[in-house]
This record gives sequence, structure tokens and C-alpha cells, in this order.
Amino acid sequence: MAGILIVDDAAFMRMMIKDILTKNGFEVVGEAENGAVAVEKYKALKPGLVVMDITMPEMDGIEAVRRIKAIDPDARIIMCSAMGQQAMVIDAIQAGARDFIVKPFQPDRVVEAVKKALS
Repeated sequence: MAGILIVDDAAFMRMMIKDILTKNGFEVVGEAENGAVAVEKYKALKPGLVVMDITMPEMDGIEAVRRIKAIDPDARIIMCSAMGQQAMVIDAIQAGARDFIVKPFQPDRVVEAVKKALS
């Protein structure tokens, strides 16, 4: 199974997601703190899945999804959003994201979304 790239501007959020994923047998191959870094890391690492925050400095998650999908139309991306970001989630899905998980994370929901996106 190809690894997972975690993208969030908050280091503690990346750590939390990584912890949930590794405890459930998934391999995290990289982390990025904004969309611009995510696009570069996607090219370099070719992960099987990206877990992407929406709101980040430099380049937001929606623009990063568009750019990653332009490089790889088959890219699998799950968005993370805070409550009340429904409009942004819709934009992300239209840009090519497969699913979304809402912060604060329920570990079961994260695992379920990842399994679904990878299947």
C-alpha cells in the first residue's frame, strides 16, 4: 500500500493525524505545512493518499487539490475542515477531493475515510 502525505499548517494537527493513521497500520510517508509544499512533496513522494487541510497560508488546500489533480488526475485526496466550512468543502470536492473529515477528529471517522479513499 502506498503511503500517506499529511498536509496541515498546524504541526500538532499533523502529529494527531499521523498518530491515528500509524496506530491503525497506515504508513505516513511525508508531511507538508502548506499547499505549495504539498504539491512539491506530492511530485517527489507520489503518495497513495493525501490528507489535506483547507485553510493554510501561502496556498490553501483547495488550490493544492487543483494543482495535484493537474499533475495526477488519479490522485486520492481527503480534505480536513473545521466545522462551518461547508462551502469550502464543496469547493474542494468539486476540485477533486474524494471525501472530508471534520475537526475535531474522531479517530474512527479518519480511519474509515482513509480506508474508503484507498479502496
